[in-house]
Amino acid sequence: MGHVDHGKTSLTRALTGKWTDTHSEELKRGISIRLGYADAEIRYCQPCDKYTTEEKCPACGKETELKRRVSFLDAPGHETLMTTVISASSIMDGAVLLIAANEDCPQPQTVEHLMVLDMLGIQNIVVVQTKIDLVSKDDAKAHYEKIKEFLKGSVAEGAPIVPVVANYKINIGEVSRAVEENIPTPERDPDASPLLYVSRSFDINKPGMDVSSMKGGVVGGSLLRGKFSPGDRIEFLPGIDREGKPPKPVTTEISSLMCEGGKLEEAHPGGLIAVGTKLDPSITKGDSLIGCAVGAPGSLPPVLGELDIEYTSLKRTEFENPPPKPGEPVVISAQTSTTVGVVSGYKKGKASIKLKKPVAVEKGSTVALSRRTGQRWRLCGWGKVR
Repeated sequence: MGHVDHGKTSLTRALTGKWTDTHSEELKRGISIRLGYADAEIRYCQPCDKYTTEEKCPACGKETELKRRVSFLDAPGHETLMTTVISASSIMDGAVLLIAANEDCPQPQTVEHLMVLDMLGIQNIVVVQTKIDLVSKDDAKAHYEKIKEFLKGSVAEGAPIVPVVANYKINIGEVSRAVEENIPTPERDPDASPLLYVSRSFDINKPGMDVSSMKGGVVGGSLLRGKFSPGDRIEFLPGIDREGKPPKPVTTEISSLMCEGGKLEEAHPGGLIAVGTKLDPSITKGDSLIGCAVGAPGSLPPVLGELDIEYTSLKRTEFENPPPKPGEPVVISAQTSTTVGVVSGYKKGKASIKLKKPVAVEKGSTVALSRRTGQRWRLCGWGKVR
């Protein structure tokens, strides 16, 4: 996470070997628009006491020990794409916050991204100071002190700050060390009813492909609890969007499970997975199922067309941020879903919001609210679903 052009995609590539800007508009404009993702191996060389992502230690050439596989989500830094950032944050176990040394600290989206982490209760954070090759040694040190000052009093106070040059893979091993030591894998209940929120959905078939060799629709996300196996029956809620009608729930069967390392016989919480289904691929193409909850039929969170929340305003210095008013339009980010709503009531920190598109969320879930200020939607507060 971090401000636009602070090196998030370059760092992801240095850690994973994958360039996550693959959408044509992203390549043309040089910024991330959609949610990028890639897996990395965190490895350790005991004789050198060095961390790396390589199978052989770059320092001594010996085989390294695999400590953990992790998935990175590359969230966009542009202010108009904050809802994508919030969607990414909803399935994170920790965060790497990037701050470029060649720009003053903090930049606007650096502030907003840190607000999101605070709001969602993400406390396992590593801060990376990027682009130190573009400034002098003294300026890099002064900027480092500015970062420490900026983080004071926030959820990231005391987080390690790792200076890097991502394009040349300088100090990338220390990022791996910081992730390993500061972002532990949380304990989850593998025996609970499975729950996954869709963060991407695809049609993987190529134009002109023979019908007999076509595959069903694919969705991507991270299991929050439980486990999936091929052959499991699953349900999508709210389901398929229908013009002028409520979404239609969908039930199907898992045909395959994949991670970046290959096929899975069983998927467990942690890391990003692709779930192959028997759905018509036209249903999943173009991220059309983003925001859906996926799990065993009858076990999923309720579908709500109106949210009742305990609301908390964020302190914003750039614009006035009073409590929401009845009739005011807002953008709601709930798990990986983003929808528009209208405030139908507000009293003593309790807000009711009618949604244009329903969402499947559990009681106690955190949702983010953005309001229109000038020509932009800006993050204004958050709430717990009652």
